[in-house]
Amino acid sequence: MSTQPAHRTLFKGGAVVTMDRDIPNLGTGDVLIEGERIVAVGADIQADGAEVIDARDTIVMPGLIDAHHHMWLGVMRRMMPDVDDLFAYIDVVADTLGAHYRPLDMYLSTKLTAAASLDAGITTIIDACHSSRSPEHTDAALDALDHAGIRALHMVGAAMDKGASTDHLPGDLKRLADNWNSAGGLVQVGLFGQLNLDWWKAARGLDMRILTEFIGDLAKLGPEFAGPGVLGPHNIFNHCTRVPQATWKLFADGGVNVTVNPRSDALFGFDDESFAYQQAIDHGLTPALGIDLDTAFGSDLFGEMHALFGQQRSAMRYRRFRGEANAPAPISVEAVLEAATVNGARAAGLEGSVGALTPGKQADIIMVRTNGVAVFPVTNAIGTIVQAVGPSDVELVMVAGEIRKRAGKLIGVDLTKLAADVSASRDYLLEASGYRPDLFETSTPTGRAA
Repeated sequence: MSTQPAHRTLFKGGAVVTMDRDIPNLGTGDVLIEGERIVAVGADIQADGAEVIDARDTIVMPGLIDAHHHMWLGVMRRMMPDVDDLFAYIDVVADTLGAHYRPLDMYLSTKLTAAASLDAGITTIIDACHSSRSPEHTDAALDALDHAGIRALHMVGAAMDKGASTDHLPGDLKRLADNWNSAGGLVQVGLFGQLNLDWWKAARGLDMRILTEFIGDLAKLGPEFAGPGVLGPHNIFNHCTRVPQATWKLFADGGVNVTVNPRSDALFGFDDESFAYQQAIDHGLTPALGIDLDTAFGSDLFGEMHALFGQQRSAMRYRRFRGEANAPAPISVEAVLEAATVNGARAAGLEGSVGALTPGKQADIIMVRTNGVAVFPVTNAIGTIVQAVGPSDVELVMVAGEIRKRAGKLIGVDLTKLAADVSASRDYLLEASGYRPDLFETSTPTGRAA
């Protein structure tokens, strides 16, 4: 029986940023793909029969990794642009609107966020779902991820609203692991377990990663978390703002993963000049970047890179001006890009598969245009990515060898239908809840009913 040869794709003549310390960046270079994997990175690669993609006037680089995003909030985009009260936010998104979510609303929100993420050059996303209201809601979210063709780690978690049931958790995890956590699948499942050690035990028995949102003012790690094997690389802690040094030591000793959300952490006032990203670095950890919220931001990881660069430099400068002699050095653009690529891959447990243009890894690749008036001339490729490029400059997106965006347009996405479906979902939720946001009011919504 003959086997059809794998499709070959050759990115030709672009600037190549590999994010692999053992593989040099190239001012002009090529990347060869066979099937779903990278097979070569170099200058003037010859590949007979390959589909050639002209990469001139672009940067070819690994796909971005959004390491923390509540994808189920997609239909609530920019509903709370000025909110600074976490509990007011929870009241609106969970108790007021989230309580009325149907599986259909979960599907459409997740589908919208996945499409917007791909459009913005995000090829992998950790989906922090604190609204897994039922097995049917979880299945709808997973189907949306699968249909979108994005690489995702969907973290199943209890819904935040007071009336939600958790009777199906953590018992539903085994079914989900059996259905989704096969080797090589684009979509995987983990646990959004907060600090419930019984749930953690169930997840660890299924070899799942465990996500915890952790704000030092609101949560504490008791002595039970210092036990052998409780904390480890299977843990992802998000935010990690204003965390005591004793807890940072536990994180470092366990080798946990840390994710930060620069814009969201600033929006809610979670962080201070100690700066969670810097604390993680100082303790030998490798923090990754997440977007967190659609209620204020959307799917722009370039915006998070801009924010991280500015916030770290501002916080460290303040510490120096305050007289701290050994304040950490200013962040570099390379460190910012690592947070958005290789560090995100590590947080998702995918460092062996994605995050860098390494032969043998999955072909999760993006091309960003450099000939736009806001970008050219390019005199530093990494600085251009971190400080100049935006989602509109993303020319091509490939996930596991499949092109999901080409010539600046998403492939296989009916945006007209998606917009109509999402608008209908939003309108249903507003009608069911009686919530009436004002189109022009930017202060924290008060939940006015009709």
